[in-house]
Amino acid sequence: MNERAKATPYVDTVEQGPAYWMVGILWVMLATGEQTGGGYSLMWELCPRGSGPGPHYHDQDEQFFIIDGEITYRADGKELKAGPGSFVLIPRGTVHSFRVDSETATLLNSYTPAGFERTITELGERAQARTIPPADRPAIPGGIDNAMALFREIGMHLVQEPDPLREGRDEV
Repeated sequence: MNERAKATPYVDTVEQGPAYWMVGILWVMLATGEQTGGGYSLMWELCPRGSGPGPHYHDQDEQFFIIDGEITYRADGKELKAGPGSFVLIPRGTVHSFRVDSETATLLNSYTPAGFERTITELGERAQARTIPPADRPAIPGGIDNAMALFREIGMHLVQEPDPLREGRDEV
């Protein structure tokens, strides 16, 4: 990773941080690579039932802390159930997916080192309210071609394999 400016102390909140809509989720940026000297990123997310990505892996470690709701993860072929107060670690290079099982789920999602947050800030739509996006919003406002180019740049890799969490459901 390129050397970046040193991180400096700051405070941000879910109510004030930059908010985006993408893939049916409300994302609030609490820490970006720009703010942390590239060390990590942290996002607060409000996710509806059924949301979550298909199989993929990252060149970064990914962490989740579930504030409320129920989520099923698949990582290295194992099913992991997570609820309020759960911490989930997905080590870099681990093929994984997840699905929100409750009506909604609220979570913290972080990446070490930073980089993934760029998919949201560069491809997402600025949220007009701090709510789950309306159903008529495109999943990826910046377009799939732009997404694929950015995924390659930041080290996110889609995996073409069956996903038991999405059987019978159309992929985005």
